[in-house]
Amino acid sequence: MRRNLRDARILITGGSSGIGRALALELAPYQPRLLLTARREDRLASLTQELQGLGCDRVVSVAGDITDPKTRERLMSVAQQSMDGLDILVNNAGAGAYGPFANASSDRLHQLMEINFFAAVELTRSALPSLYEGRTPLIVNVGSVLGHVAVPNKSEYCASKFALHGFSDALRCELAGEGVDVLLVSPSTTSSEFFERLVDQDGDPQVNRFAMTPEAVARKTVSAMKSGRREVILSWGGKLLVLLDRVAPSLMSWILSRGNQEAHTQSSENP
Repeated sequence: MRRNLRDARILITGGSSGIGRALALELAPYQPRLLLTARREDRLASLTQELQGLGCDRVVSVAGDITDPKTRERLMSVAQQSMDGLDILVNNAGAGAYGPFANASSDRLHQLMEINFFAAVELTRSALPSLYEGRTPLIVNVGSVLGHVAVPNKSEYCASKFALHGFSDALRCELAGEGVDVLLVSPSTTSSEFFERLVDQDGDPQVNRFAMTPEAVARKTVSAMKSGRREVILSWGGKLLVLLDRVAPSLMSWILSRGNQEAHTQSSENP
């Protein structure tokens, strides 16, 4: 089902930078009513001014930690008071970590699951009553190619994105009769502040020089929102990775294991 985004009431989490910021700017020409949330109030204020300069003047923001139930409660209250409801929820806030699972504390897993999975799930739960009353309502979950194919040294991140993938697929079926769509967006590596703000780091997470820009991710995501897609893998590299994992999983595991061993050897030789 195609979707008209003009005047849509949209809540975007993680809206102050990266993909969330790019999404807000990409949506601006449709004159939506935007509710943006992130932890950095100054970034939200700057983005709001930029959006207003583009003629998108119906923007409100809530600064806070999306893992805090009080923040999620406030978001739903503001959505009702400032926008008279909600049409689209974009669960974009996320965090990463890098390093061998065996060397990590349990805190790393708990933090990533809280940010990448539980916060999105509980915000969705809170938003459903409003979405039921929305116009062509939609839930957009920003996952990752690593929610389809797991790689070494990102085990907790992969687990959180696999969980979000499974949740999205199940929820889509549950909500079909209610008229609420669910879109799972799976970017590959994106050139943003993501790797500068890792929850934990043990080693060097080399950034792919072919990383997508947040603007490219936003452009393709908005296109998928408009066209009524249920799932979209955004890069050809990501699509190839998923295809290889499905048709030759043993080969893919060997390739990933071999690459990890070579990287470990090089790291040991060059401390």
